[in-house]
Amino acid sequence: MESFDIAVIGAGAAGMMCAAVAGQRGARVVLIDHAPRLAEKIRISGGGRCNFTNLQAGPANYLSANPHFCRSALARYTPRDFLALLKTHRISWHEKHRGQLFCDHSSESIIEMLKAECDAGRIAWRRPVDVQGVRRGEDGAFSIDTNAGEIRARALVIATGGLSIPKIGATDFAYRIAKQFGHKLVDMRPALVPLTFSSEQWAPFSTLAGVSLEVEVSAGPKRAQGSFVEDLLFTHRGLSGPGILQVSSYWQSGESIAIDLLPGRDAAAELLEAKASGVKRQIGNLLAQWLPARLAQAWLQAHDVSAEARLSDLSDKTLRRLGEAFSRWTLTPSGTEGYRKAEVTKGGVDTKELSSSSMMSARVPGLYFIGEAVDVTGWLGGYNFQWAWASGVAAGEAAFELARTA
Repeated sequence: MESFDIAVIGAGAAGMMCAAVAGQRGARVVLIDHAPRLAEKIRISGGGRCNFTNLQAGPANYLSANPHFCRSALARYTPRDFLALLKTHRISWHEKHRGQLFCDHSSESIIEMLKAECDAGRIAWRRPVDVQGVRRGEDGAFSIDTNAGEIRARALVIATGGLSIPKIGATDFAYRIAKQFGHKLVDMRPALVPLTFSSEQWAPFSTLAGVSLEVEVSAGPKRAQGSFVEDLLFTHRGLSGPGILQVSSYWQSGESIAIDLLPGRDAAAELLEAKASGVKRQIGNLLAQWLPARLAQAWLQAHDVSAEARLSDLSDKTLRRLGEAFSRWTLTPSGTEGYRKAEVTKGGVDTKELSSSSMMSARVPGLYFIGEAVDVTGWLGGYNFQWAWASGVAAGEAAFELARTA
């Protein structure tokens, strides 16, 4: 049997950050993970360049049943703090879009940095190791049964993430441990995920796979609606792209989403003005200036208007109907592409039973939950990594203090 001050289960973004922080303060830390390859989710992020944070990260960019929970950790460890860490490791980066920061080179540099930080804290690595069970003794210490032997620790941090992307090792381990120790769970579902439609509903648009354009897309109830101006991508089964991934976190099954295909324009008014000006053009040619040509053609077909029809031959009512349809295309998804395509899991360990400053359980002293395992879901664009860093630091500092005073 091995004994440590702190055991961290899950060597991803949050887990490595937590272990490094506690270890560098002097705690004896073991980091346990079942995967043969380290931090695969970091590796594949951002097309292999890791969208590691967002300069705009703040509480408003996160969804939770307890929306104020993330405020403390995010305020105490900011994107600037993470950039300072990158600077010490001489990792160059760039801003790509709306505060989204990426590595100039490979995401491997982030993994190597975190590993180096853990090594600086003399972290004991136990991987690949399967955890078979967790127990808490009368003395308050935790016993972790693994296929490599028993490990005991004064504090236990669960950093095993959510259910998204099972092919790289995602499991429900965090949720099983939470339930074992009496914690409630907020219903989990795929988030930051493409939306799908029934074959009948999608038939007019199935040939548009690969077409993309910037739109404004909205979903969710009015009081908690998400609305984003981002790119949309047509697929064979439905819609994807940043805009759709964003609103998928707000969308509820059975509800519709609203898309403005020409954000910032009054399409109906412009069509009527073009007709009134006497422009002798075919409607298809005009719309091809506003939209990708394939979409313009499919849109006219779906609305029973010939692409060869001249503006002057179309009634004001028809032009108004077309324009208004551009501005508010309302459709109801049949579902999503599921966890296999979801970037994160929405829901998780109920934060009402966790300390917002330390991530420690209110039910079980010495037990912590961090990262994607808890009910804090960020927007697309580096926000979820920032939550991993911030929650990891909060738990690492708190677990060190607990172990130090034990």
